[in-house]
Amino acid sequence: VDIAGLVAGASRGEGLGNQFLARIRETQAIAHVVRCFEDGDITHVSGRVSPQEDIEVIDTELALADLETVAKAIDRARRDAKAGRKGIQTRRAALERLQTQLNEGRAARAIEADADALEAARELRLLTAKPVMYIANVAEDGFQDNPLLAPLVAAAGEGAAIVPVCAKIEAEIAQLDEGERAEFLEDLGVAAAGLDRVAQTGHRLLGLQDFFTAGPQEARAWTIRAGTAAAQAAGAIHTDFERGFIRAEVIAGDDYLACGGEQGAKEAGRWRLEGRDYVVQEGDVIHFRFNV
Repeated sequence: VDIAGLVAGASRGEGLGNQFLARIRETQAIAHVVRCFEDGDITHVSGRVSPQEDIEVIDTELALADLETVAKAIDRARRDAKAGRKGIQTRRAALERLQTQLNEGRAARAIEADADALEAARELRLLTAKPVMYIANVAEDGFQDNPLLAPLVAAAGEGAAIVPVCAKIEAEIAQLDEGERAEFLEDLGVAAAGLDRVAQTGHRLLGLQDFFTAGPQEARAWTIRAGTAAAQAAGAIHTDFERGFIRAEVIAGDDYLACGGEQGAKEAGRWRLEGRDYVVQEGDVIHFRFNV
């Protein structure tokens, strides 16, 4: 289904209307699938394939909804200013800068240098402040020299991520077993399946990372915020681990694989002890010592 054709007018309650906007408000990021291939057998709702127009339809509805939210916030700030509320002039000025930017067609997420405006955008849960990933649905030969990808590259100037994916190839990959899948990807000259790249990009977009625990019974990945200290990472497993944290036994993920596991990493001197303030790195394999 071409979602752009269904949400036009959403900010006015048309199309999917408030249902569409309400769903977007509850997300931490927006993944926008955009058609970037030509096929006469697959009809586009607008009659022609135009990624730029599809992006603009969605962006316009989100911006219009944000403008309405900001306008209401400015009205409240004006009333608070008349009531003598302290510090409200700074907030009102930040809101008015946000309003100007949205009127100029720029997303709220592009205001990183303006701390007050960015904080106001987060407090109001503005839709255009959310990080965006464009998933470009391309033809099998559309990963390189594809002119339809250009509008997405331009959109990435506001901090959006782009992940080209071929839905047809992904459907074929889903039917293969693990061994055949690796061979198929190698023949295509790609390191990972499209859905894996979407997940990895989403992690980066949200500022997330994984660390691993490995034992005789199971190995497991744990998702944390990038920059999380060891004690707080232990708390992702169980609150007792954080409360009674003693130390973390850490092996970098690449070292763990290269050395054939924990014992090999120890023999190679790649095993180390870290304290509670150690900042966990992507892919770390960690064994936590604790006492409660």
